[in-house]
Amino acid sequence: MHRTTWPGASRAAATLGTALVLAACAADPAPSASDGPEAAMTASTDASSSAPSPPPSPSPSAEPGVTVTTDASDFGPMLFDARGQAIYLFDRETTAEPGCYDECAAAWPPVLTSGEPRAAGDARTDLLGTTERDDGSVQVTYAGHPLYFYAHEGKYQVLCHDVVEYGGTWLVVTPAGTPAP
Repeated sequence: MHRTTWPGASRAAATLGTALVLAACAADPAPSASDGPEAAMTASTDASSSAPSPPPSPSPSAEPGVTVTTDASDFGPMLFDARGQAIYLFDRETTAEPGCYDECAAAWPPVLTSGEPRAAGDARTDLLGTTERDDGSVQVTYAGHPLYFYAHEGKYQVLCHDVVEYGGTWLVVTPAGTPAP
């Protein structure tokens, strides 16, 4: 975190404000099923139906993956998912291998996908990738960084940029794949 010196009463107010933001980011209730950015789509057929089944498609269609897009924020253009959930990276992770599990992942759920991730807005397709987590789920990466949400933010809220927690700093991601200033 950046440290700024304010005179007198302003310093107490700034300290209280910082403590409130950190408390919001440190809250760690278990994430709900809605924390995942996408719903699985399934199709079922009725074997007892007398209608002929459609011919098989010439090539298997890939299940659509999570969409990573961009929008404006107080930190400049940054990554969001298609629902408007802010996307973060964890500076402690220096490779595509995720290190945020258990309590960390409850507060900072990984951006998961069940298909190839897609870019929209100013997000770059060439920077999107995936990595497998310990439980076999597939996490989205951007410019080699595993991506995360903060579990307690609303649509287009960015509460936890530049917050130190779980041994590293959480930063929003620019379309270039770098942390926002």
